Amino acid sequence: MSKVICAIDQGTSSSRAILFDSQANVVAVAQKELSSYYPQPGWVEQNPEEIWASVVGVVYEALAKASLSMEDIDSFAITNQRETTIVFEKATGRPVHFALVWQSRQSAPLCEAKKEEGHEAWVYQRTGLVMDAYFSASKIRWILDHIPNGQKRAENNELAFSTVDSWLIYKLTQGKLHVTDATNASRTQLLNLKTGEWDEDCLKLWNIPACMLPEIKNTSEVVGYSASALFSRPIPIASMVGDQQAALFGQLCVSRGMVKNTYGTGCFLLMNTGDQPIQSKHGLLSTVAWKMNGKTTYALEGSVFMAGAAIQWLRDGLKLFDQASESESLALSVSDSEGVVVVPAFIGLGAPYWRHDVQGAILCLSRGSTKAHVTRATLESLAYQTYDVVNAMSEDAQMKIKALKVDGGASRNQFLMQFQADILNTAVARPALNETTALGAAFFAGLATGFYESVDQLLSLWSMDKMFEPSMDEALRLAKLDRWHKAVDVVCTFKS
Repeated sequence: MSKVICAIDQGTSSSRAILFDSQANVVAVAQKELSSYYPQPGWVEQNPEEIWASVVGVVYEALAKASLSMEDIDSFAITNQRETTIVFEKATGRPVHFALVWQSRQSAPLCEAKKEEGHEAWVYQRTGLVMDAYFSASKIRWILDHIPNGQKRAENNELAFSTVDSWLIYKLTQGKLHVTDATNASRTQLLNLKTGEWDEDCLKLWNIPACMLPEIKNTSEVVGYSASALFSRPIPIASMVGDQQAALFGQLCVSRGMVKNTYGTGCFLLMNTGDQPIQSKHGLLSTVAWKMNGKTTYALEGSVFMAGAAIQWLRDGLKLFDQASESESLALSVSDSEGVVVVPAFIGLGAPYWRHDVQGAILCLSRGSTKAHVTRATLESLAYQTYDVVNAMSEDAQMKIKALKVDGGASRNQFLMQFQADILNTAVARPALNETTALGAAFFAGLATGFYESVDQLLSLWSMDKMFEPSMDEALRLAKLDRWHKAVDVVCTFKS
């Protein structure tokens, strides 16, 4: 066998290593679950050393499954959970605190204080990000405030900050490299989107010394080599990219206006906006899509909080079925939701509403409503929420999307994908390979090393599983959307 790219997909719930060949086929996959810790409600932490150990383990396991050796690896590609924040000692490489995971909310009071001081507007303009504990800046501040002499040690150049990509490269090179890429840097709320450099005013706002930060590199670039002591030979580290941006490239949304949606626990929609960042009028995030050969491509991003999690709620909370996959057949057992609307605002509503204060609801139940109607309405809610984000993106970018590329677990639901196409009145394209996040990272690495020749070659390797074409009557489509938006209005106006 010819060489393979080893894509390290370091996610929130697990670390995976996926080997890709020159035709973008999966050769082997290894996975290890990760522990998360919840010291207080809303706090989510992980052990950085466990993250690292899991990555080393899955690399060796994947090679063993494929009967390959380290000599067979062309390069490492890294894609990672974004915003998760690690601070470690420069002298020893030891973390000074557990990693604060992107979901963790312990720095929310710090963000609220900055809002009250009137900083949110200019920070959003500079970084493309709303003032929220989601992003790394406030997490760094929280860690420095909660370790002995944190600020003094940071100012004395004793401490370093890393996102997960940067942490893994630091460990892979045994401390020789402290680097990140533009996509991960753009999720810290410390990067100036227009200059592509760390923003001095943002650093001052959070009182974070610049000496803590990694050097910013291209997304597709051989930044260095793994230490020989780890894998018997130096292996090029040829890409690092945040997971959602990796999926955008894995779906080959390489032209302005192309959009992908990942149906996971929530939905993450990204639109390629070309060589200029767009300031959203709907509270969408502006972010770096990737940086190659010194040129930056930008994206608009919108998040739906509850997607696959809503299906899990039907299964685990309401006990409507035993397996999530059963939701499709149950939804198809009725011809319509018969007016039932589910607004799954269990943790509020994301883009474009940004209402953290609302709760979920099931509306318009009748005596004839069954679990099939509720299940169908819940699946439909994923499509409605996606419509709202896509519509906001289209308005911000002043262009209508031609197709929506989809991936993630719920994209395998035939009913949902057809309903999504109908509600968007736009084709929905599902790829043959669902591993788009790892594939995107592998594509970036392969372009850097010559394993893949060009983006044109990548386009020839991408294959489609199915195209869902819209077929719903326009009057019915508009009526359903109107009913959905009225239901959202009810939820947003109800006060408990």
